[in-house]
Amino acid sequence: MKALYKHILVMLLIVAAGYTVAAQGNRSFLPDNRGDRQSFKAAPQRNLMPNAPGLQRLQNIKEAFLKKRLSLTTDEAQQFWPLYRQYQDEMVNVRRLKRLNNSDAQANGSEQVKKDLEYESQLVNLKKRYNDEFLKILPAEKVSLLYKSEREFNDEMINVLHERAD
Repeated sequence: MKALYKHILVMLLIVAAGYTVAAQGNRSFLPDNRGDRQSFKAAPQRNLMPNAPGLQRLQNIKEAFLKKRLSLTTDEAQQFWPLYRQYQDEMVNVRRLKRLNNSDAQANGSEQVKKDLEYESQLVNLKKRYNDEFLKILPAEKVSLLYKSEREFNDEMINVLHERAD
């Protein structure tokens, strides 16, 4: 079973690496390419990069991994997955803004540091808000298992990348 996960993760990493390379030169997912929060909020929440099937496949594999780990009931799953996808979308949006803020295109200095801290604060606030929402749907044990499983999935992806780099 562990070998199956490794093969799946290798495939995901290949797709993600190709996606990352393709995305490096194209910042058109932002409405006006400025990277400020107001213009980004106007962008649609889902499919910010419609030409990224690899990213969607990666998300599907992650969801399958979480589904297996969490053992959700039918009722829990119906309520949980739309909320989880919304959570993921919002986290991705803030992380993109943070990455753009730290890019070479942005001026270095106190404004950049201030924005970076603001994005970190937004990430923490999103986690707190969605944690409360998850607890309305799932027992605390499953919410804790969700976060542990996400970390495990991400750690495994990193391990596979490191193995491939060697």
